[in-house]
Amino acid sequence: MAIFRSRAAPSRSSSRNFTWTSGRASPIPRRSAICVRSSTTSPRPAGNFLMAASALPLRMTSDISKNTDADAFRVPLANGGTAHIDRPLPFLMLCRVNGRDPNSLAGLVASLSPAYVLWSGESDAEALAIIAAISARQRKRDAPLLLVSLYDLPRDPVLDEAAPRLERFTCRLSASEDPAAQAASECLTEALTAITADLRTCAVEHVSKAWFEPGVEPMVDNASHISHLSLGLPQNYRVPGKTAVYPQLLHDLSVSVFDALLQAFRIFIARSGKDAPKSHRSLGRSTFVTAARSIDRKLLRVATSYDFLLGISPVNTVEAFEQFKASRFEASPVFRYRPLPVDPDLAKRALYAIDLRRAEDPVLETLFAEKRHELDQQLTMLHHRNTPTFRYASLMLYGPVEPELLAAAQEILDRPVTDRDEKPEMVDAATIRETARSLIRRYRESDPRFIARTSIRDDLAPGLMVTGRNLLISSATRMRRARLDALLQHEVSVHLLTCVNGDAQGLKIFRTGLAGYEGIQEGLGVFAEAVSNGLTRARLRLLAARVVVVHAMLGGAGFVDCFRLLAEENGIKQAPAFNIVARVFRSGGLTKDAIYLRGFKEVLGLLASGQNLAPFWVGKIAARHIPVVEELALRGVLKSPRTIPEFLSRDGATERIDQLRNLSSVAHLI
Repeated sequence: MAIFRSRAAPSRSSSRNFTWTSGRASPIPRRSAICVRSSTTSPRPAGNFLMAASALPLRMTSDISKNTDADAFRVPLANGGTAHIDRPLPFLMLCRVNGRDPNSLAGLVASLSPAYVLWSGESDAEALAIIAAISARQRKRDAPLLLVSLYDLPRDPVLDEAAPRLERFTCRLSASEDPAAQAASECLTEALTAITADLRTCAVEHVSKAWFEPGVEPMVDNASHISHLSLGLPQNYRVPGKTAVYPQLLHDLSVSVFDALLQAFRIFIARSGKDAPKSHRSLGRSTFVTAARSIDRKLLRVATSYDFLLGISPVNTVEAFEQFKASRFEASPVFRYRPLPVDPDLAKRALYAIDLRRAEDPVLETLFAEKRHELDQQLTMLHHRNTPTFRYASLMLYGPVEPELLAAAQEILDRPVTDRDEKPEMVDAATIRETARSLIRRYRESDPRFIARTSIRDDLAPGLMVTGRNLLISSATRMRRARLDALLQHEVSVHLLTCVNGDAQGLKIFRTGLAGYEGIQEGLGVFAEAVSNGLTRARLRLLAARVVVVHAMLGGAGFVDCFRLLAEENGIKQAPAFNIVARVFRSGGLTKDAIYLRGFKEVLGLLASGQNLAPFWVGKIAARHIPVVEELALRGVLKSPRTIPEFLSRDGATERIDQLRNLSSVAHLI
């Protein structure tokens, strides 16, 4: 198995000083995008980096120079080549690929750039005309231009599959003599030598003779504002003696080499006397190509072809409790489920028919791949619904109960229970719905696109559930009025708000949620309850009880055993205890309910470390995605959150957040 990592820590801006840029998040504007199609363009099969879809409808013209006057353009070249500029930049990646090999590392790296010309030998004239036009534009603006010639180094002809050694892991680098290019070369050398693969470190071989594409060398020699790097890339990702590749190694190499080049570009800009960005990541793509949006739509189509939570939730929870009570709490209840609206196997077929490499962006490709894997796991769970296998699939998605989380839950449950209000004011489902609608209307006053639906359902267990833009309320729900505002802040001001904000981004994946988002989402929901001054002792005990039951279920305890654990050993009333156990045992055993307390602890940890929570309002993301969100914001492809939760601006909210930040234990909230 290929082991791949970079010793260098990824660059990121400080999370404590999170700010938003006002850059573009839309496709290349139609008025500035000039695209042409060559009359010799051949059909472009999926999966080839030379065959990526263009960002806009193409215009027929033979005058290349007129089209490259625009700040942003995408020009298809013969045999699937492309010239892509998403904004004026002082660098341009060049790659002339012989043949139509989709697994050229040089071609893959070039295609990730916001500024590249990628072509085959049949398009030399067109490619050179575009490069010359870009050079002329930079000279007119009195701006430098760094041309980077990427090429694949030759393979070792004596190696075969049985050979005791692999292809060399060596890059070959040359730089023009100007100080800016030399500084960029030094930076690139340092970044490349930080890459390791298969327990080997990348070596960089410096050569005095540069490698040029045909016709590029005279262009560099005759223009004082042009600097040049040539970078030969290894083919250690190929199976020795064969054309086959190790796909994960190829992908990881392309991402790391591209990141190394971005670091070099930042140094080149600084040494050229221009204002360099604080982070090299901001030099990445500032627009989405059509292919990325197509991938996003296809993932959305699969994600919305079923409702995961409804699919795994029983429809007879209320009746099952009555039957359980009639058995004197001795016989495990029998739950019934809705028919599935999707065939999991067919949905998986559609899922893996999506070619993620066409996104032309390593960050987006990673997000898409993570989401595809998560959807795959959900579909596996639906396929094994109401069977013993379900809980093992659940473990893959939500994980087990770690010892620290179990200890925190038990500490909460061990706290003495104080006297309860015997006659609290209660509200029913109708009142909950009207109060929720009132809160949604308040959000809509500041954002007319804050549209969400509320409905009362007879087929749900007591409680509330958010799916997409829908707030579902069980008709059996009765709750204390004192808890109503806090619960709606959880459901509306976190779950619905991040759905609406995510929907406003350029990609719908921020609406459906990046992979692994659920834990921090539920933690933010509990955080909203705390800041709203509505996180009661009973609510904390309920969250802790869920953790304890998940742990017991995974340890082999049955439904009745877990019910007794709550009702007899921890003093939880019969109806709430049943509902907790029913949630955990649904569909065969769901470990999801442990994420509420885990997510809340994670939020408290982020607050204690000084992390700004602003990135979480962009859409549905996990904590590990904060650097990704910051990078996309720097690149201008993510918008600032359209709406901020109202509980953050309430009187006393700052003081309560400070108290949470300094909390040494969740149990201290009791």
